[in-house]
Amino acid sequence: MSDPLHASSPTCAQTLRALARYPGRTAFAWPGGSLSYQGTLDLIGRIQGVFMRLGLQPGARVAFLTANRADTWCAGVAAQLSRCCITWLHPLGSETDQLFQLEDSEAEVLVVDVAAFRDRGGELAAKAALLKAVFTMGRADYGVDLLAAIESAGHAGAQCLAGLDDLSTLNYTGGTTGKSKGALRYHRENAGAAGAILADFEIPDAARYLTVAPISHVAGTKVLPTLMRGGTVHMLKGFDPEAVLATIALERINFTLFVPTMIYVLLDHPALDKTDLSSLELVLYGASAMSPSRLVEGIERIGPVFSQLYGQTECYPVSVLRKKDHDPKTPELFLSCGFPIAACEVKILDDNDQEVKTGEAGEICVRAPHVMAEYWKRPDITAETLKNGWVHTGDIARQDERGYMFILDRKKDMIVTGGFNIFPREVEDVLSQHADVAMVAVVGIPDEKWGEAVTAIVVPREGTRPDPDELINMVRTRKGSAHAPKQIQFVKQLPMTGVGKVDKKVLRAGFWSGRDRMVG
Repeated sequence: MSDPLHASSPTCAQTLRALARYPGRTAFAWPGGSLSYQGTLDLIGRIQGVFMRLGLQPGARVAFLTANRADTWCAGVAAQLSRCCITWLHPLGSETDQLFQLEDSEAEVLVVDVAAFRDRGGELAAKAALLKAVFTMGRADYGVDLLAAIESAGHAGAQCLAGLDDLSTLNYTGGTTGKSKGALRYHRENAGAAGAILADFEIPDAARYLTVAPISHVAGTKVLPTLMRGGTVHMLKGFDPEAVLATIALERINFTLFVPTMIYVLLDHPALDKTDLSSLELVLYGASAMSPSRLVEGIERIGPVFSQLYGQTECYPVSVLRKKDHDPKTPELFLSCGFPIAACEVKILDDNDQEVKTGEAGEICVRAPHVMAEYWKRPDITAETLKNGWVHTGDIARQDERGYMFILDRKKDMIVTGGFNIFPREVEDVLSQHADVAMVAVVGIPDEKWGEAVTAIVVPREGTRPDPDELINMVRTRKGSAHAPKQIQFVKQLPMTGVGKVDKKVLRAGFWSGRDRMVG
């Protein structure tokens, strides 16, 4: 049992206090509507009343399929207050992946945003065998309209029934290296996450936070910190560059979060230079590396407002590259994933869990109050990942004498060519600095001579035709012949996962199809 005298508060209880502190302020705003702090508190209480009448056991999983909406965020808080565990289905995921998550998590309740997912929600509701209740946000020909249910239920005050030893969240990994896994957290693991973000992420006071990326993922982790600061969360249901630019100008947005591909689209949009972006104080980016040349362009055209976040489903956040580190005078830091946050201990370890020397490559291993407790129903992988008191991230990196980390690649993405170990990220970092390269991904493809041949798949900048020999020689000059791609392929776009990462599993599959394994 937890010691009540020294215990932290569950995140959902922290949410209630944050909302009670600023009752008259606007908590959420979206095109055509808004919700005050007091209104948010009331809505959470009324939804909690509906959930409590279901008679669910503590720890029951409640799943959500939704676009960015204030009421579904409130429903998530209400479920946690009621001692339920929430799991967010990826809004951009396939039906197969979403159904897998419902079945793997053994979800008993599904909440569907029918304005965005009417058909998909109905298909999932019909196929997920363990569901006991389906709620829809609005009327549909299946489930119970949650909005109508709370109207008929009347007012009920929100109250936290959850303790630190209750299940809180079951977040699924992106599945880029295999089947998606559920990272389980109790309230004790989540309790310090918002404070860790506030301590290190330079979030403005009275933040006006624009959520464009799905709040089911990393964008959602900034909602509570914004409310703790008395700010407003502005919600858009998807990434539309014109809507994003217009909202920043109209609402004087001072804080947002993008994946790099979104930033590239904005930089290429004709309305960018005509839009007043002077209100922006912080643009967080993450999920994948950003092209240094495009980052410099962003700083020049948008301002010195960029900050990179690093973490993963198993432990977020881990590190941050702050605004002051985005200095064109020290461009080497543009390739860094930042400095460990205060709440996270980080070491670079070898295969024997011994710390490597400064500048040498090893695996990023972390420990922090907010790391996951375990993988859901996967004791084998849990033991492999949570080993010797560390979360083994699978990311290979080096750390300089100042403590900044530079990710070389995913451990599983390493290419073995002619007996040499090549980390694709090292090649990508070189090629992404070429002015004509918009995006690049490097993979190993089968080769009779080399086992695996280093291959770069490049998306050219619009209106350019990069010379493949020039790109190959650029890598050879900077990294040596072993790193130099054996071939360059040009494509219009790269396959992306739902969280904005390049899907190398898809890229490799095209080259390794029909073979027994996907390494040379």
